[in-house]
Amino acid sequence: MTKKLTPPEILDTKVVAKSRLFQIESLELRFSNGEERTYERMKPSGRNAVMIVPVTENGDLLLVREYAAGTERYELGFPKGLIDLGETALDAANRELKEEIGFGANQLLPLKEVVLAPSYFSSKMTLFLAHDLYPEKLEGDEPEPLDLVRWPVNQAEALLSHIDFGEARSITALLLALKHLSGQ
Repeated sequence: MTKKLTPPEILDTKVVAKSRLFQIESLELRFSNGEERTYERMKPSGRNAVMIVPVTENGDLLLVREYAAGTERYELGFPKGLIDLGETALDAANRELKEEIGFGANQLLPLKEVVLAPSYFSSKMTLFLAHDLYPEKLEGDEPEPLDLVRWPVNQAEALLSHIDFGEARSITALLLALKHLSGQ
């Protein structure tokens, strides 16, 4: 039987670093056994995100290749983005598809809500599978046009070993989409 854990008491919270995009918070915590520790995390922004695995009627996955400052190279992954204020995850998924690959989807199936690194971030990303695509383009916020890459679903194993396809969220989304597509 699993013991029910009591979350630690937050004794103090303060911003210790700030940039244009991020704030780092320091949390003074007291655990149920009396131990006290200082943890750091990205200050919660209250905004979540979406990632979409679009599949064409011909059985192709639609991916984008875009520059990633963290790795300082172009990465291959699925369309993704933040949920705007007042927008649902479903609406954000369809908007991001239109902005990044020039297609909307008549069918969006939520696969799972994931967290990138729960020790440091609280933001969640909802992963979707998109079917029944139709052409529609919206202006996005990317600094350059994204490279659209079609990849046959029946060659997804090769995608998993592709050097440019390394983002954990894209790999997770692909594996969940393949599980759904195979009927498991």
